[in-house]
Amino acid sequence: MRQIRERAFAKLNLTLDVLDKRPDGYHEMETVMQSVGLCDEVDITITDGPGIEVDISRGGLPKGLHNLAGKAAQEFLSYVNQPDIGVKVYITKNIPDKAGMAGGSSDAAAVIRGLDRLLETELSEEEMLQICAKVGSDVAFCLRGGTCLARGRGEILTALPPMPDCDIAIVKPDFSVSTPELFAALDGIDVAKRPDTAGFLDALRSDSLYDAGALMVNVFEEALPDRERRIVESVKRAFIDMGALGAAMTGTGSAVFGVFDELNGAAKAKISHLGAVFFTKPV
Repeated sequence: MRQIRERAFAKLNLTLDVLDKRPDGYHEMETVMQSVGLCDEVDITITDGPGIEVDISRGGLPKGLHNLAGKAAQEFLSYVNQPDIGVKVYITKNIPDKAGMAGGSSDAAAVIRGLDRLLETELSEEEMLQICAKVGSDVAFCLRGGTCLARGRGEILTALPPMPDCDIAIVKPDFSVSTPELFAALDGIDVAKRPDTAGFLDALRSDSLYDAGALMVNVFEEALPDRERRIVESVKRAFIDMGALGAAMTGTGSAVFGVFDELNGAAKAKISHLGAVFFTKPV
């Protein structure tokens, strides 16, 4: 086998709390992460010569080893002691950029999965997670997928009961936020509302979409600049007015999602003016 295609699923943070700063300068996180059906397509090819190439369907994104997919290939080949193998990756992007949906991390996880199959290395999940940890904080979750509680920098994962079946609407407003700047802003404020993570886990265990929706909170929303915070709040209000059981920003933004029992065509049309719109489901 010389070529394979992997799907790279986007993620949402159903809850997101930022705790104390660690000695290494990073922050302790506690977040419930969820894979959704919106995905990139990642084509991986073994080539005759050495070297790693990464190309992308969408302009303005890093290529080669500057892309997490390239770094993932490099770390994988180093781990299996086959650094002279040539790899070409082509990514068809469907996940929006700078949205807090782990598009780059999911592409990287897809490369690790794909190379394990192409090269028949038969790594265990634990071995692949070790490679993920060298690439980026969200890559481990993107490799495992589903519904997980993530702690530490996001790499300490605990599998959770699956999110109840639902419809999810996502709006990517026309702005992006610097993640380091948002962390710095968060350090400078007293957070007024933090997620009830234990309550959210109970909602998942009882398979209650209604209870889970009411407990979706992301502390980064409070750290946004005023203009961007108003935009996020307006999108959330639009979702609630449409009947969403809950709405929140994902990651450090700027994508905002709403969770619904069911979405019809008329409801979908109401949010078309808010930004780039995507409709999906949990996976």
